[in-house]
Amino acid sequence: MQSFRSEIENPIVEKDIIDLANKIAQFRAGEIHEEKFRSLRLARGVYGQRQQGVQMVRIKLPYGKIKFNQWRRIAAISDEYSTGNLHLTTRQDIQIHFVSLDRTPELWAKLEQDDITLREACGNTVRNITASPTSGIDPLELFDVSAHADTAFRYLLRNPICQEMGRKVKISFSNTDEDTSLAYLHDMGFIPKIQQGVKGFKVVVGGGLGAQPMLAYTAYEFLAENKIIPFMEAVLRVFDRHGERNSRHKARMKFLIQKIGFEAFMDLVNVETKALKNQVVDIPSDGIWEVSIPPKLADLAEDGSADYQTWLSSNTFEQKQAGYFGVYVRILNGNISSDTSRSIMQALEGYIGDDVRITINQGLLFKFVPKQNLAYVYQVLKDHVLASPGANSVANITACPGTDTCNLAISDSTNITSKLEEVISQDFPELIHDSQMKIKISGCMNACGQHSMASIGFHGSSLKAPDKRVLPALQVLLGGATLGNGDGKIADKVIKVPSKRGPEVLRVVLNNYEENALEGEYFHQYYDRQGEKYFYTLLKPIADLQTLVDDDFIDWGAAEAFHTEIGVGECASVIIDLVATLLFESEEKYDWCKNALEDKRWADAIYHAYSVFVSAAKALLLDKSVQVSTQHAVITKFDEQYVQTGDFELQADSFSAIVLQINQHEPSEVFAKAYAQQALSFLETASLFRQSIASN
Repeated sequence: MQSFRSEIENPIVEKDIIDLANKIAQFRAGEIHEEKFRSLRLARGVYGQRQQGVQMVRIKLPYGKIKFNQWRRIAAISDEYSTGNLHLTTRQDIQIHFVSLDRTPELWAKLEQDDITLREACGNTVRNITASPTSGIDPLELFDVSAHADTAFRYLLRNPICQEMGRKVKISFSNTDEDTSLAYLHDMGFIPKIQQGVKGFKVVVGGGLGAQPMLAYTAYEFLAENKIIPFMEAVLRVFDRHGERNSRHKARMKFLIQKIGFEAFMDLVNVETKALKNQVVDIPSDGIWEVSIPPKLADLAEDGSADYQTWLSSNTFEQKQAGYFGVYVRILNGNISSDTSRSIMQALEGYIGDDVRITINQGLLFKFVPKQNLAYVYQVLKDHVLASPGANSVANITACPGTDTCNLAISDSTNITSKLEEVISQDFPELIHDSQMKIKISGCMNACGQHSMASIGFHGSSLKAPDKRVLPALQVLLGGATLGNGDGKIADKVIKVPSKRGPEVLRVVLNNYEENALEGEYFHQYYDRQGEKYFYTLLKPIADLQTLVDDDFIDWGAAEAFHTEIGVGECASVIIDLVATLLFESEEKYDWCKNALEDKRWADAIYHAYSVFVSAAKALLLDKSVQVSTQHAVITKFDEQYVQTGDFELQADSFSAIVLQINQHEPSEVFAKAYAQQALSFLETASLFRQSIASN
C-alpha cells in the first residue's frame, strides 16, 4: 500500500481516513474477514465492481452542489486514480471507477482538502440527501430548501443512530409541489409548505424503488422546519431497532412499515421523542446560500439559429432573481470526462455562478447566468458537444451504468440509451419540448435508473430462446408518473422483449400515443385509459421469439454472444453476522461511547452504549444458534434464552428493561454516564460468560 500523509485539519475526518488505511492493511494481512471488511469499506464510499480487483468510489455531494474548486479536484482525482471519467448519478453523486483499493485513503484525503467526503456514500447508512437542483432560484418555490438538505446531511453524517442499519435510507427535499426530487419514492421525503407564516414541510415516509417499488405514506401534511431533523432522527432510531437484518431483500424501511402497519410505525416514532438529541433543530437562513454575482459579461452576439432557439426554450429558464437564468446541460449517460470538465470550467468561470448542481437525470444545472451571457454559454457547450436540447424532456433518458461496471446488472443499459435517444431525435423531434414524459432504464430490477416511476421504463433481463440459448432482454414497464405534492404512480410490468428490439418498442408505443391520445392527455393518463392488456397486445409481436436472428443474442455494445454474469450485489450492502467478531465489535463500540462521554456528547454516548448491549447480546445468542433479524428481536430473545432460563444473571428484572431505557430518558449527562456503565458491566459479564463456555 502506498503511504500518504494526511493534511486534513479536521481530526475527525483524519481519523476516518487513517482508520480506512489501517483496515485495508488488516484485511490484506488476513486479520479482518472479507465480509466484515466489505461492510467497512462500503460505509466509506468504496464499492466493488463487476471487474475483479478494482473499486468504484462514490463521492458524496449533498443535494448535488459542487463548486468549481471541488469539480476541479474531482477531475484531478479521476485522472490520478481512475480513468478520467466522472459519472453523474441519479442521487446527485459523482462516481469514479477502476480505482485500486490500496489508494482509496490517499484519494479520500485529497478530496477532503476541498471539503468533499466519501463517508456514508454507500452501505447501510443514510445515502446522499438529494434536493431539487433549482433550489434557490426557482420562481415557483416557497423557499430555498438547500439549507435544510445541508443541515440534515451534516446532522446525520457520522451520527451513531445510522451507521449500522439493516439497510440504506434515502432522503429527498423537493422545492415545489411539482416534486422534482421524487419525495414519494424515498424513505423520507419533504415538500415545502408555509402555514400561518411558518416554514415547514409535507412529510412522506416509506417509499422506495427496487424490485418491489412502493409509494410513500403521508406522515404530516405540515411539520415546522425546526422539527424535521428531530423527526428524521426518531425515524432512523426506529428503523435501526426494528428493521430486518437477515434478509436484505426485505430490509428496507418500506418493508418494516408493510409488516407492522403505518400507524404502528408512527407510534414507535413518537415513543422516541423524549430521547432525541434535540427537540428542535433550527435551519440557517437562506442568505448564507446566496451565490456571488458573476463578474464577467460576454461580448457575443446572440445566435439567430433555430438550434440556439430550441436550446434556449428547452434548456434555460429565468430565475426568480431578475435578469439571471438557470441553464441545464444534458450529459449522455451521466458521463463527462475530466478534460471536458476542466475545459468548460476554464471557459465559464466568472460567466456563471459558482454553484453547479448535479441533477437527478444525470445532468448539470448552471446557476446565475446573466442574460447577456446565454449566447456565450451556448457556444461553449456547443464547442464541447454538450448543447443538445431537451435536457428535462423525454429525449434525455436516464440510465444506470449497468453491465459496464455493476455486479448486479443483467444486460446493457448504457449503449442502448443512445439508440433510444436516436429514436426520439429522428422520429419524434417534437418531443424535445415534452417534459412530462420520462424514459428510464436500469441494468437490473433494482431500479438505480429509476425505471419504476418512468412513463416508459426498461430494466435488464434475459430470455431463453426455443433452442435453449439465452439472449439479453428488456422488461418493459409503462404508466409511471410523478403526480406532484408527494404523490406518484408506479409503472406496470407489461412485457419482456429481446434487448435489440428495445428501440422498436419505443417507436411503437410513441406512435400509438401520438395517434390515439386525447388533446392534453398525458402518457400515464393515456396508459390508464387503455390499460395494461391493450399495451401487452400491442407489443406482443415484438416479443415473438420465433423470429429471432443471430444479432438478438449479442447485447448492445458487445461483440460476443450474451451470457449472464451476475455477481454479489453491493448496492444493498451485506449482512454481517460473524460470531467471532461480535464481542470485539462491542468493545470497539464501548470505546466510541467512552470518547463521546469525554467530549460531552451525551446523546451519542447513549446510542453507542445501546449498540454495546445489542452487539454483545447477539454474540451470546449465536452461541445458542439463535438467529434473529432485528435489534428488537435480539433484546427480547436474550430475555427468553438467557435471563428467563437463569443462564445469565442481571441486576434487573429483564434485559429489555435495561436496554430500552434508551427511549425513556432525555439524553442528560446523568443518564448517559449511568447507561454507559451498565453497558460496560454487561459487556464484561458477557465476555466472561463466553470464555467460560469456550473453556468447557
